[in-house]
Amino acid sequence: MRIAINGMGRIGRMLFRRLINDPQFEIVAVNDLMDAANLAYLLKYDSLYGTWQHDVQFANGFFSVAGKTVAALQEADVNNINWKQYAVDVVLECSGAYSSKTKAGQHLTSGAKKVLLSTTGSTDIPLLIYGHNHTNPAADDAIVSPGGCMTNCSTHILYLLNSIGIESAQLNILHSYTSRQELVDTAHKQYRRGRAAAESIIPVEIDLAQSLERLLPLQGKIATVSVRIPVTNGAMADITVQMKEDISREQINDLFKKAAAAEYKGILQYTEDPLVSADIRGNTHSCIIDGELTSVVGRQLKLIAWFDNEYGYTSRMIDWLRYWMK
Repeated sequence: MRIAINGMGRIGRMLFRRLINDPQFEIVAVNDLMDAANLAYLLKYDSLYGTWQHDVQFANGFFSVAGKTVAALQEADVNNINWKQYAVDVVLECSGAYSSKTKAGQHLTSGAKKVLLSTTGSTDIPLLIYGHNHTNPAADDAIVSPGGCMTNCSTHILYLLNSIGIESAQLNILHSYTSRQELVDTAHKQYRRGRAAAESIIPVEIDLAQSLERLLPLQGKIATVSVRIPVTNGAMADITVQMKEDISREQINDLFKKAAAAEYKGILQYTEDPLVSADIRGNTHSCIIDGELTSVVGRQLKLIAWFDNEYGYTSRMIDWLRYWMK
């Protein structure tokens, strides 16, 4: 499968690192406005995942890495790119700028066969969570959204709990700070996002509830918020659910333990180890249920799940590519 990556931010670079030596894929081109020498440097040196084993060289419009050559494009408008020239099967749209059906469709017009977003995207694009509804007929569409890291964590949890019955759910996602925040106080249309990310615990607005209501029969029963915390990687979902019937801590933990060993193997993990966020860096699962922290009061359930917002999420994008190859 011939891959192009549009947008070489955190997710784009992580996908590049993970796909470059996979024999099932060939990265033929990347597109980003960043200076190419700077991009080569950021591929080699990463503050979270360490120095890459490969040297990355740039010359004459191409990256050379691991014995492979990848075209390095710097186009602000993908309409100026001829993906057909590179025989691109799938564009991994990681820029965030082409997340509507019309905008993402420009990749198809430029010659790509399929587009996989790295975000939820607009409502006119099928929202298909790997391991939940990825076998939906819409998976054959040319443009697909695999959701975001928070959606991939939460969907499986709520789906399993709703097999018992959910009255309402409150989700608080404690998430590492991101490039959409600021390092020093500055102006921002969402005032809190403009505050120094490494100095405060910062609540931010998210659209997770709307995404979950598209995926699950829980309309009007979900509320969500994300709290950005001063760490560079990792996230913890703090989920409070009012259940429709009496439950026990043991029953809930057993539900997730069995799911992790069976139909959700590789997607959901169960542990009773005393984890902290640093422990899940590089974890490939969409969610890691912390069974030690499960608690029940009456019909109210408190559930804690961890996830690596970069590595876990790119794992699901790669799963999508493998699924399409079949």
